[in-house]
Amino acid sequence: MMAKRLPTAPAGTTAARSTAVRSTRQAAAVEAALASAAGFRSAQDLYADLRSQGQAVGLTTVYRHLTQLTEAGVLDVLHNGDGEVVYRLCADNGHHHHLVCRGCGATVEVDGPEVESWAAKVAEKAGFTDVSHTVEVFGTCRGCAT
Repeated sequence: MMAKRLPTAPAGTTAARSTAVRSTRQAAAVEAALASAAGFRSAQDLYADLRSQGQAVGLTTVYRHLTQLTEAGVLDVLHNGDGEVVYRLCADNGHHHHLVCRGCGATVEVDGPEVESWAAKVAEKAGFTDVSHTVEVFGTCRGCAT
């Protein structure tokens, strides 16, 4: 369950203001669908949401804009417990990790200073530089546990 996390955009940056993301009606629709989504959503889910709202957008276009938004650092990207890639707008512009509920998909962003320290030590010991990492912890939230 490896998650790919790309560098985040500077604080206050949105996809519409990012020079890496082309501003089109379809891009705005994809970003609006993400903004209104509760939690992570797959490309197929976003596509279905857009189509049900009467948006004339193709699945390929949804994937293209998700890729652009990811590359611009606007999105968090996870491989969920089933291996499906899911997306959401970043709530935190800094480096962070996630706790993800296997039941409902609720996600909590967390800092992990211990992880940062461990990753730096492991990399240094192995002679690695310019190291990045992702940590996604999957479990069951209180609501799903009861």
